[in-house]
Amino acid sequence: MTADRCILHADMDAFYAAVEQRDHPELRGKPVIVGGLGRRGVVSTASYEARVFGVHSAMPTARAKRLCPEGIYLRPRIGEYVRVAKQIRAVFDDYSPLVEPLSLDEAFLDVSGSGLLFGSGVDIAKEIKRRVFETTQLRVSVGVAATKFVAKVASDLDKPDGLVVVPAGQEVEFLAPLPVRRLWGAGKRAQQRFAELGWSTIGDVQAASEAALVDAFGDATGRHFHRICRGLDARAVESGRGARSISHEVTFDQDLILAADCHRTLLRLSEQVGRRLRRSDLYGNTVKLKLRFPPFVTLSRQKHVERATQDDLEIYRVAKQLFDAAREPGRPVRLLGVGVSELTSEPSRRQGALFEEPTEHEGKSQRLLDALDEIQDKFGDGAIGHGG
Repeated sequence: MTADRCILHADMDAFYAAVEQRDHPELRGKPVIVGGLGRRGVVSTASYEARVFGVHSAMPTARAKRLCPEGIYLRPRIGEYVRVAKQIRAVFDDYSPLVEPLSLDEAFLDVSGSGLLFGSGVDIAKEIKRRVFETTQLRVSVGVAATKFVAKVASDLDKPDGLVVVPAGQEVEFLAPLPVRRLWGAGKRAQQRFAELGWSTIGDVQAASEAALVDAFGDATGRHFHRICRGLDARAVESGRGARSISHEVTFDQDLILAADCHRTLLRLSEQVGRRLRRSDLYGNTVKLKLRFPPFVTLSRQKHVERATQDDLEIYRVAKQLFDAAREPGRPVRLLGVGVSELTSEPSRRQGALFEEPTEHEGKSQRLLDALDEIQDKFGDGAIGHGG
């Protein structure tokens, strides 16, 4: 860290699974896998006992069951996870006004200005770990560094319940032995290119000239890797921005061919997005579609809607329209994602209807959504949904 910059990255350990093991003592010490349970379900979180078998997040549930047939498979209880996440966020907020949540279970904190009140970044990290456990009985791993990238890498190196500190000026030495997949922006294609060049560690990338990286990856990406492999990251912690978008996506173990299967998946994703919007009392003005064809051709489409919405079926209607326009009939589909952006806390009404009462149709639609949410709160996500 430097005298003027100290960043923490706090990351809850196997968050969803840890909440389930906390609330159900009979699950402790057992392989717990939380995620979609259907034929095309995907793992959200796996406990450390399950990870021993090779199970990890984003893995198709069907594959997880082959690797860990004795595992305990549970649907997510998002409502409970949100409640616990709010408790954790309250702890973070006590130590800095600069908190940038990345998801329910992780956040950056800029504690550069907190030293006079709470001590060094390491002292603050220790206090956060203690208080999170005291408040929730859950463990959090923390990385401490002068930049967001290095802090995030550090938080993942000694899980669970880790605390890794990278003093300012030691970023190059810290990163050098780590695999290239740890580099921010090093996706599958970049990793393949690194392998072709014979570079397996970040130290190998550090040894390459900027010109060599630009030649291998292009100007922007090459320069990015030249900076980031040395831990150079000028990004600031962005606080108070709230969620900029809400989305869900799924990668299929087997490509989808039939349009009906794609439409059903879009409906389920739209339900998940709508439910998260309603939980957060938010409405979206733009619906987004993410679509991937094999081997790795990814398209993004979006459409601004006339009225900000949190209605599953409205989100689905627009997503389906975008999908049908973007996909050639019969072309295999590897991934589908649905999201909303331009979020607002106020529902928009049709022009001229600002002070009118909701129509009978609007009232019925909202009562249906409320009923669906109530059932899922009681019996778990996926217990009920729109027909499709």
